[in-house]
Amino acid sequence: MTDAAASSAKAAARPKAALNARRSFWLKQLHSWHWISAAVSLVGLLLFAVTGVTLNHAAQIPAEPIVREQTAVLPAPLLARLAAFPEETTDPAPEAVARWAAEAFQVEIAGKPTETTAEELYVALPTPGGDGWLTIDRSTGEAVHEKTTRGAIAYLNDLHKGRNAGQAWFWFIDVFAAACVVFTLTGLALLWLHARGRPSTWPLVGLGLLIPVLIALLFIH
Repeated sequence: MTDAAASSAKAAARPKAALNARRSFWLKQLHSWHWISAAVSLVGLLLFAVTGVTLNHAAQIPAEPIVREQTAVLPAPLLARLAAFPEETTDPAPEAVARWAAEAFQVEIAGKPTETTAEELYVALPTPGGDGWLTIDRSTGEAVHEKTTRGAIAYLNDLHKGRNAGQAWFWFIDVFAAACVVFTLTGLALLWLHARGRPSTWPLVGLGLLIPVLIALLFIH
């Protein structure tokens, strides 16, 4: 081989080597982000997939509500403090009353809005998979707490919807959703990088898009 031919071969090899190095870099990065996002979202994705099925068949899954009621009497000093509370308001209960409720019924009403009238103070206490409330009679101090639960499946279904699950679960869903987005986008990028050697890649991706679109257009009215 002449010197000119050798130089030409080397020049042609350089762009190919640079391309392979760049491809190798992106493959490594995408694999890293793909498995990290998969690890973060694995349990949540399984939970949301299973509860998607249970929500879809909620009418066929029996649930026997269990109702528990507790009663207590507000101490006289706190009843006097409640007497000074506005007669018509949605303000949270006084802090001392909230502390007493936490001790008497193991419920957290601090900071929660009330439906207060001249006769009673009412606090709604909804929970995932159930419901609850607390009332305090403003004249006698009689307090009643009722809690209804509908079982583990109803609890998980409400977590799926983020219903009455609190601020921490609200942020968990956002973080989990972001991890799922990273998982799917890195998976799509990996499909694109490997598609040349896997001819069925894009037909399958297209099928995954086409099926829900056709169902929506043809069967949802």
